[in-house]
Amino acid sequence: MSFLRAVHRTSRAARLFQRSYAADAKASAAASSSAGAKDAEDAPRSSCPPNTVLIGANYLKNQPAVLALPDEDYPPWLWTILQPQELPDDGPGGKAEKVRLRKENRQRIRDQNFMKTQ
Repeated sequence: MSFLRAVHRTSRAARLFQRSYAADAKASAAASSSAGAKDAEDAPRSSCPPNTVLIGANYLKNQPAVLALPDEDYPPWLWTILQPQELPDDGPGGKAEKVRLRKENRQRIRDQNFMKTQ
């Protein structure tokens, strides 16, 4: 892929994710902070208001535009998907140790591959 193509992709992606409601979000955040502390349950979770056209989400031809839904219409697990997964410490040979060893092994392989290129 050429350099110009990468720059074009980056600028196109930046245009897709620009939001015209950023000023409204800042104003509402300032109003909510001055109104007092809200519970985490009452605060909106999504980054866009309902009925916002989600540009780039509709990749099929001749289909209607994809619109954002209210926060209540999404499943509850969606809001926790970006939180890191916490594995219980179940002793030696357990799942947590296996995951840790796998991460260490992958990093060791990456380091070895990097050193081979030097």
